[in-house]
Amino acid sequence: MGVLAALAGVGPVGCAGDETPDQVTLRVANWGSPAVESSFMALERQFLREFEQLHPGVRVQVEQIPGFGQYAPKLLMMHVSGSVPDVISLDASSGAAFMDNGVLRDLKPYIERDASFRLDDYFGNLVKIFRRGDKLYSIPLDFTPMMMYYNRKLFDAAGLPYPRPGWTWEDFRRTAGALTIRDPNPVRPPRQYGFNFINVMPFWVLWLWTNGADVLSPDGRKAGGHFDGPGSVEAVQFLTDLMLKDHVAPTLEESKAAGVDLFRSGQAAMDLKGHWMMIDYRADGIDFGVVDLPTNTGSPTTVVYLTGLSITSRARHPDLAWEYVKFMTGREVQIRRVASGLAISGNRHAAAHYAGNPVEDAFIAAVEYARPPWGATVERYPFIEGLGEEMLEDLLYSKGSLGVAAQLRRTAALIDAALSEP
Repeated sequence: MGVLAALAGVGPVGCAGDETPDQVTLRVANWGSPAVESSFMALERQFLREFEQLHPGVRVQVEQIPGFGQYAPKLLMMHVSGSVPDVISLDASSGAAFMDNGVLRDLKPYIERDASFRLDDYFGNLVKIFRRGDKLYSIPLDFTPMMMYYNRKLFDAAGLPYPRPGWTWEDFRRTAGALTIRDPNPVRPPRQYGFNFINVMPFWVLWLWTNGADVLSPDGRKAGGHFDGPGSVEAVQFLTDLMLKDHVAPTLEESKAAGVDLFRSGQAAMDLKGHWMMIDYRADGIDFGVVDLPTNTGSPTTVVYLTGLSITSRARHPDLAWEYVKFMTGREVQIRRVASGLAISGNRHAAAHYAGNPVEDAFIAAVEYARPPWGATVERYPFIEGLGEEMLEDLLYSKGSLGVAAQLRRTAALIDAALSEP
């Protein structure tokens, strides 16, 4: 109850009073600035108009919340104040704060009495993320595993075969080295890097997982013995060596000085990203492929970042909200919605519509072994990610002089202190 307890002093602010006997307003929350205009947003509005046409007298009011980091805190505050929308987009990375605090409505009763809805239409590994015991709090909308992108043109130029599933850390390190083109002047950074690293913990935590290590204990209650365990130390040492020792990935200073996405600009041959980057890569004309992350354990693993649609416990129109959730997650809308390449549909039939392309197939196959982000089960995990990024920044700016093991031990203690707070 940590987050909501902190918000408990907020008083009610009331609800929108713009309804009439002839018109019902369904309020839907999403992230992003209302000022952002894109073809995807235009398509979203088209879906809303179609839903309104199917339900005369209904107006869908989308409430976009700018600043991704502000989305969850603002919605939690709206819940406490009694002004939360009927439907919210639920990011699994911050899902625990909503699912564990009574903010959402259990969808199981709606599913059981609706013969037109089949939960089997959705990837089971995704549905599981939104379960708490016998209750289900969200229907999968779209998702992406994190995968290793590679630039085929740069591999061809280096005379290297494309990476294949099952490749190892050592394969990756050797490949990244072969793809790095040094400047004749040794004081200058490489002209081309093998790998584009950025210090975002949701991206680099995967190196711990591919080494059989983790940030927290399996029950999510303790970092000591895990984040500072031998496997984590080895993984973070491997990462920092890529930049500081092998110099096959840019240092933080070099990334900042470049001022561009090094993979998109053709200055880095590999990058670890989600499905959403395909939109930009295609627009840039990059000839890319994707492959599983290299592993140090022999088993593939990655994370799946997932968005679902949920009905809030204080929704004013829950039955209408359920119709909206069904409409937006249904096969027909989903096939059109994910055509942009932003993500993969959580509806397995809509996802199958795009199967047959090697890149798409690689992403879809990964959902079977992908793990949920810790934020789906640990309420304070977004704070932990901030600690992890600060730790890695300290290590990189100190050129490793602070010592990986000592820094992980210190950060694990900070995490445990945070987790022990009431």
